[in-house]
Amino acid sequence: MTKAMNRNKNLFMLVSFLLWFPQFMYVPTLSPYMEHTGIPYSFIGVILGSYGLTQLLFRLPIGITSDIIKLRKPFILFGMFISMLSCFIFLTMDGAGWLLFARALAGLAAASWVAFTVLYPIYFSEDKVHIAMGSISFIVVLAQFLGMSFSGYIVEEWGWKAPFWIGSVFSVIGWGLAFFIYEPKNKKVSEPIKLKVLIHIIREPSLLKVSLLSILAHSIIFSTMFGFTSTFALQTGFEASEITWIVAAFMVPHAIATLFMGNVIIPRLGEGKSLVAAFLLVTIATVLIPFAQLKSIFLVIQGLQGFSLGMIFPLLLGMSIQSIKPAKRATAMGAYQSIYAIGIFVGPFLAGVVNSQFGLASGFYFAGGLGMIATLLVAIWYRGKIFTRLSFGNKDTKKHHAI
Repeated sequence: MTKAMNRNKNLFMLVSFLLWFPQFMYVPTLSPYMEHTGIPYSFIGVILGSYGLTQLLFRLPIGITSDIIKLRKPFILFGMFISMLSCFIFLTMDGAGWLLFARALAGLAAASWVAFTVLYPIYFSEDKVHIAMGSISFIVVLAQFLGMSFSGYIVEEWGWKAPFWIGSVFSVIGWGLAFFIYEPKNKKVSEPIKLKVLIHIIREPSLLKVSLLSILAHSIIFSTMFGFTSTFALQTGFEASEITWIVAAFMVPHAIATLFMGNVIIPRLGEGKSLVAAFLLVTIATVLIPFAQLKSIFLVIQGLQGFSLGMIFPLLLGMSIQSIKPAKRATAMGAYQSIYAIGIFVGPFLAGVVNSQFGLASGFYFAGGLGMIATLLVAIWYRGKIFTRLSFGNKDTKKHHAI
């Protein structure tokens, strides 16, 4: 049974990797590609933001429906198919309208992630939910890193469409493998979730506060690394092939943070201090980006930003459902992911407007301001003892602390 469960885990992680890898193959070059085709910054922001808009619209319905029918796999298959379709449209179609449609479909595929994040912890015992979230977050970061690392080199060697070719091939493979994902059979028929229960879940104070922090964090990353950082770097002296170094400088510390967050950082600092430190670091790093005149300094700043965001995301992900009953976790996760998708949409959209009016550097000041707001909010809530922290350590240390 253990070997079978390990195979299930490994296959699930591979499919999870293949959901994100194709989508992030083109992320570092998408903004420069659109600029190359003559699309203004303001509409580039709209296209980038559409990725978050469809997540905002569909993540909660997917979570609710998944809880009602008690099935996650159909939504995983749907997400893998839509991801494949998005890559095909990027590959075969041209024009701002088609780019907008393809990126919106990528957001719809990403909306299915709520089903992934609820099914995967089933392979673990109840007391290891944070370990499951940490490992699945690492797979996402690994897919992002490998996908983004070589996109600049690929574009320089084979042209702007090459990342879409590669993404399409891997999307087909991922969709095929998704049919073999294991989901435990549950013959119980659940009642449709009542509006009163849904409102109660969404109004859960800790969920709302975690979601607000996640909105700010996602606004930052999708305005910078997943938005305009590569465009800014190309304008300040980097070559397209050197985008690989920018991605590595960001993603390696980002991945390291996700691995050490649950077992090392949180037990020592607690959730409150960890979040304050992480948001403060990301604020400093983001504001410093426009001042980095040397490539080496630019890369160091990327590492600082990547590490701090790598602490934030898995921590908030685990906090979003730790106080929710298992039967309602897909709904809670859908609500959480729907709410933070506001940041994926609004962040790059506003950054695009700001960049159009005041230049690319101003977008980083805008994102840094969001980081400072998040820092202050966590500091206030930590002082006011809003959250409770469940220790990530062994059973002897599982106590509740204020954050």
